[in-house]
Amino acid sequence: MIKKVLIANRGEIALRIARTLKRLSIPYCSIYSDADKNSLHVLLSDEAYYIGPPESIKSYLNMDKIIEIAIKSNSNAIHPGYGFLSENPEFAKKVKEAGLIFIGPSIESILLAGDKIMSKEIAKKVNVPILPSSPGINNFNDAEKYAREIGFPLMIKAAKGGGGKGMRIVYNKDELLEKYELASKEAESAFGDGTIYFEKYISKPRHIEVQIVADKYKNVLALGERECSIQRRHQKIIEESPSPYIDDRIREKLFESAINFARAINYENVGTVEFIFDENKNFYFLEMNTRLQVEHPITEWRYNIDLVEIQIKIANGEDISYLKNITPRGYSIEARIYAEDPMNGFIPSPGKIEFLIEPAGPYIRVDSGVYLGYEIPVYYDPMISKLIVYGNNRNEAISRIICALKEYRIFGVQTNIDYLIEIFSSEDFKSANYTTKFVEEFKYSQKKPTKILLDIANSINLNKKTIQQTQKTHSWKHKVSFWEI
Repeated sequence: MIKKVLIANRGEIALRIARTLKRLSIPYCSIYSDADKNSLHVLLSDEAYYIGPPESIKSYLNMDKIIEIAIKSNSNAIHPGYGFLSENPEFAKKVKEAGLIFIGPSIESILLAGDKIMSKEIAKKVNVPILPSSPGINNFNDAEKYAREIGFPLMIKAAKGGGGKGMRIVYNKDELLEKYELASKEAESAFGDGTIYFEKYISKPRHIEVQIVADKYKNVLALGERECSIQRRHQKIIEESPSPYIDDRIREKLFESAINFARAINYENVGTVEFIFDENKNFYFLEMNTRLQVEHPITEWRYNIDLVEIQIKIANGEDISYLKNITPRGYSIEARIYAEDPMNGFIPSPGKIEFLIEPAGPYIRVDSGVYLGYEIPVYYDPMISKLIVYGNNRNEAISRIICALKEYRIFGVQTNIDYLIEIFSSEDFKSANYTTKFVEEFKYSQKKPTKILLDIANSINLNKKTIQQTQKTHSWKHKVSFWEI
């Protein structure tokens, strides 16, 4: 049984996990790098351990150090969150060998799902539709051969990849050599393996995923789907559930495919099976993410569940068959708030938050990792919070998220908030007429600041000393114990 948990992550997801553990009265501890000593997930912890320098490879990716801290802090379980080591089979193996509980799937499932080529073969065997694709490619002769077989356009992908790394679209044979070499080098740099593969490219795709939960009693359930087609640089920025693109007949087939794949790799815990849809609403298997997703809150709201709690129950060997009786309700949308400049290629905008008001109200949830005076570091992903809303229907949810976004007041760093407001206000979004190409085609006007925003900005400039003094004298409600091993 889980007695104490080390949260092997940072920012809003570390805080999100911590809140469930607190509610369940399960002790936990946090870790932090030099860049994160003043992060919210640390300041709200009762116990925080220093993990290393700001660079991820020396801190949040340091497997041995994390396990050492878990043992010395008397933790008997590790929750990896998402990103970093969450889908690393070597880390899951080390955790298990140290006699600790890994709050996630088995090493074998992570390996099978993580190998993009192997996972497609498994999908094919259990009658889950897949796109025409190649086996792993490590030389240009094979690249030319499989390009001829699949035909152009095609997508190059990293065999061990994700998050858009190593991906290139090839429209004709003249582009093949250059893009093959670029993709292979990027895959080698990002994942330590330059193997790539080809996949038939769909020009106007939709990206829809299915939430899976599975326990050791062979209960494998699909808890709805999430539409994730609005992305920049192959990373999602808006998600909604249910998808406005599919009907109940397609939804049933989609869930069946997701469950079949999860069963085929003997999956246990929470995971997500991702699919791509073409213009005729045919769907194809993409991959399975063997972890909690960034966008998990929209599923939680529709099903009135806590997916982190479900992860803990499964890791404790509990039966989750009761989830079969839960009926989803309403509509939920999530927007990711980034410190970045949408007018300049979404370049990150690190810096100090000089002023902050976050939205609140009925059916509005903010999973935030920042506060007034917080210095956003340059070393990590620039997402600072997630805004999640619920409505009885899609129109109500859209109206609510627009109103909530307009309540944000952030000064000191650039954000994508106005950009998100324009997307949600657009006719293409309201009519659900969008694909993964939406961001490339969207014309952002970047409206001028309203008078109230200018007044606040002027007030900040005039009263900077007062703001700084407020930050210095602000006291937290309980004392944090900082530890160093």
